[in-house]
Amino acid sequence: MQRAARDAPKSKEDAVPEDLTGRREALLTLGGGLAAASLALGTRTAEAAPASTSLLAPGATSLRALTERLAAAPRRRDFKSVPMILDDPSQWDDEALHELMAYKQGPKQVWDNTAIDGPWLGVMRNSLNAQIWSFKHPEFLVASATHGTANLALYDQATWDKYQLTKLAGDRFKTNTLIVEKPASGADPKNYEDPKGAFSPAANSIPELMRRGVVFLSCHNAIWEQAAKISEMGLDPDRLALDALAAELTNHLIPGVILTPGAVATIPELQAVGFHYAK
Repeated sequence: MQRAARDAPKSKEDAVPEDLTGRREALLTLGGGLAAASLALGTRTAEAAPASTSLLAPGATSLRALTERLAAAPRRRDFKSVPMILDDPSQWDDEALHELMAYKQGPKQVWDNTAIDGPWLGVMRNSLNAQIWSFKHPEFLVASATHGTANLALYDQATWDKYQLTKLAGDRFKTNTLIVEKPASGADPKNYEDPKGAFSPAANSIPELMRRGVVFLSCHNAIWEQAAKISEMGLDPDRLALDALAAELTNHLIPGVILTPGAVATIPELQAVGFHYAK
């Protein structure tokens, strides 16, 4: 992926208007450390995550700076329609993705996460814990290349309710419990050995991992396929065209998520800049 592509002329129907580029609303940050959503002017946002303090490791100065840059990078969430294959950087969160790829510290790891009912949040948490406290790498960065049913966890609860996403996610998920921060994440972060604390299995949630610097990437291909499934199952009360329904889902990604043109295609881009693959 060439950085120059970001500056290519935007000739597509859904390109961001010039008066929106370079303009941002105030940042939505979680304790200065969370890679939260910063919104382009005119953008519709997902529900705000609870205000929380950072859980970045002491000494993670570069990682903290990255989360601040990611928070400042625009996320467009006012699409009216999107194509099946994205072919212009204006159609995904290109600036935020490039900030992620430019991170020079590390180590860096990208997880290939596909199943919402799998152990994906726990294994990323375990990897963080061992890298930070066992191997003494406070600048360790984790990215989740999220697709398949795991991508359902990146939509806000209003979207789960409207489109009955539990029917796609499975009976275990009557609601999107993975975006609900657990009480354990409020425990004293200095006690990292607490078996019921902020770094334990009791604190598994997407917001808690974001507070630790984990970056969640959403897959446009998964969004398109999920839109098709919603339509096929008759779960869209508005009976939108497929391109409009995929846009609606895109507009309701939770704050902090980076939209990619495709998770599987983004993984080699991350590997090329030093991310280690994990599944």
